[in-house]
Amino acid sequence: MSERSEVHLDFIDGEWVESEGGETFEVRDPADVEKIRGRFQSSTQGDVDRAVDAAVEARSKWKNTPGPECGKILRKTGELMAESKEELTKILTIEEGKTLSEAGGEVQRSIDIFYYYAEKARELKGEMKASSKKDRDIYTLKEPLGVVGLITPWNYPSAIPAWKLAPALAAGNSAIIKPASLAPHSCKKIIECLEKAGIPDGVVNFVTGSGSEVGEAVVTHKEIDAVSFTGSREVGQSVYQKASEDGKRVQTEMGGKNPTLVMEDAEIEKAVNMISNGAFGVTGQACTATSRALVHKDIYDKFVEKMKEKARSIEVGPGVKDTNMGPQVSEGQLEGTLNHIESGKKEGAKLVCGGNKLKGGEYSDGHYVEPTVFKDVRPEMKIAQEEIFGPVLSIIKVNDYEEAVQVANYIDYGLSASIVTEDLSKAHRFIEDIESGVAKVNEKTTGLELHVPFGGFKDSSSETWREQGDAGLDFYTISKTVYLNY
Repeated sequence: MSERSEVHLDFIDGEWVESEGGETFEVRDPADVEKIRGRFQSSTQGDVDRAVDAAVEARSKWKNTPGPECGKILRKTGELMAESKEELTKILTIEEGKTLSEAGGEVQRSIDIFYYYAEKARELKGEMKASSKKDRDIYTLKEPLGVVGLITPWNYPSAIPAWKLAPALAAGNSAIIKPASLAPHSCKKIIECLEKAGIPDGVVNFVTGSGSEVGEAVVTHKEIDAVSFTGSREVGQSVYQKASEDGKRVQTEMGGKNPTLVMEDAEIEKAVNMISNGAFGVTGQACTATSRALVHKDIYDKFVEKMKEKARSIEVGPGVKDTNMGPQVSEGQLEGTLNHIESGKKEGAKLVCGGNKLKGGEYSDGHYVEPTVFKDVRPEMKIAQEEIFGPVLSIIKVNDYEEAVQVANYIDYGLSASIVTEDLSKAHRFIEDIESGVAKVNEKTTGLELHVPFGGFKDSSSETWREQGDAGLDFYTISKTVYLNY
């Protein structure tokens, strides 16, 4: 069957099955929208019901599976992904638009996540506590929640499903996952590897379709005990409200408007390289992307000039050619970026470079935009307040550290932030002063270690539970206290 005619099925109760509705949607290559990269099912409430029924049926057996056996399946999944890394990398590139280097890095992260939680599954336990009486032991146990619903975004279509699925399974839960419709194939490949690794029937279920149909059904289903969501602020807030009304445990990770503070003692070349990587890497389509550069007045002009040179040197093109920057994922995402650029111009920000949709030649059928830099941006401007999710950097002049922190925190989001300075005192003050879930010193705002907690403040997160590391396991488990008299 050709790629153009193939319909990718749902995975329910250990089998690849057709949706009861029979409708499908197309996934197109963002570098060349004339190319259909696959058709996936527009699943229904009934399909979600079947998936949840399977997960409910499987949860007891999986809960009682010994940790080492669970870990063995997760490790095998990682090994299978590693064996097909080249294929997974290409799939990610042609459905999401990342360059091959960026996609390969993401796939490797997914592999490493499964390896990490494979070991965690072996040691998941509680704690022994001292008792106030003789002849009594007191200890805690960590138990799975039951059935979890996972809703993942398109911008990291392999890594985010991995960092939700792996801890959920390591903790002993069964799961239903709904990937983003713009890029569902990478998630499907993870499910295929789990199947080959021997995951029991019903423990993992994969259902594609719209957020309004499938996502809504997952969030509101009475048999689902917890929901983990990554996506936009608007949708995330709705998910949190609906899921919490049912008493579900809820974890939402949403947007960011991430600043980097560049102090007067910063090495300008180093700061420019760091910020351009954070702003234009993965085409700016990351919740941790560097969106605002808050630059000290003493080095402002030099910084702007160097950033202009850097942005203009970025090679834009199809991800399969492994250029410096690929296309945006969809026409809607591109239009959103272009609209924000126009807004910046109208509000009086000065366009330093970029700002245009790329046309002609290899750009004719793709969603391409130039790396864009604005200067003389005021903190209250739309481009300095709203998440753009595109390769647009706003440079704001500040008089000193105090003003830089004030501007950095003058935002509804609080996901990731960084500072570039050689002043150890400023670095420590920044760590305390910044209103952000991730604080970095002399590092770009993007890039996360997989073994430490990740999450935001304010509207970047529900501020309930963190992801990754031990915190990821905390979300998917509940504690039981045991009093053992003997």
